[in-house]
Amino acid sequence: MRSYFLLFLLFSCFSGHSQASLNNYKYVLVPEGFSFFKQKNQYGLNALTKSSLEETGFTAYFDNPDLPAELANNKCNALNAEVVEKKSMFTTRLTLLLKDCRGNVVFKSKEGISREKEFGPAYTLALKDAFTSLTQAKYVYQPAPAINDQPMAPANAANSAPAEKTTATVALPAAGTLYAQPIANGYQLIDTTPKTILRMFKSSMADYFIADNGSSNGIVFKREDSWVFEYYKDGKLMAEKLLIKF
Repeated sequence: MRSYFLLFLLFSCFSGHSQASLNNYKYVLVPEGFSFFKQKNQYGLNALTKSSLEETGFTAYFDNPDLPAELANNKCNALNAEVVEKKSMFTTRLTLLLKDCRGNVVFKSKEGISREKEFGPAYTLALKDAFTSLTQAKYVYQPAPAINDQPMAPANAANSAPAEKTTATVALPAAGTLYAQPIANGYQLIDTTPKTILRMFKSSMADYFIADNGSSNGIVFKREDSWVFEYYKDGKLMAEKLLIKF
């Protein structure tokens, strides 16, 4: 196995992959109808959401079978637009949410308010008011940096004492075949249930992934012809063999 320096480098970059900012997304998917309406695009609100996102700088699509292959095959490349209504007697109140494919809120607007009595104009004005928050965020698309964009180790690091080789104290056999599904910057591994067992994020090194199984962070790498997930549990280095079908 590589030195502790490599392990530290991969772990330090993990948060950058799992906590992408608004600017790291190019695409937004807009539903054809919102949950608080019975009809699709009622009062033109979904079309207004799409056009407003495009005016902000996003590339927006309605979430339907006509999606381009890039998004149809991996919706984690896009944010999902959601508009939430807060019930009020004399005002219309709407909030815009942009969520990633795991349901995490990446952006939440202020509460847009309108006091118009007619429903159509009231919803339109409230949504436009909510969108002012996104305009003020000054969105500019910036792809998430690759790991090799991180600062390099000092040049004299090669002269330092070599890192001690570490051997896993607990080796675990493979639990069964896992199937790799592409997600943003990597893969998610699912079993036959299907249940997500592990998420792997690409690194700058071939066959090395930053990994998260929901309870532990670690690395997945290829050792000879086998895939191995290494992580620490209760102070012990664990090595779990994986059977992955890509």
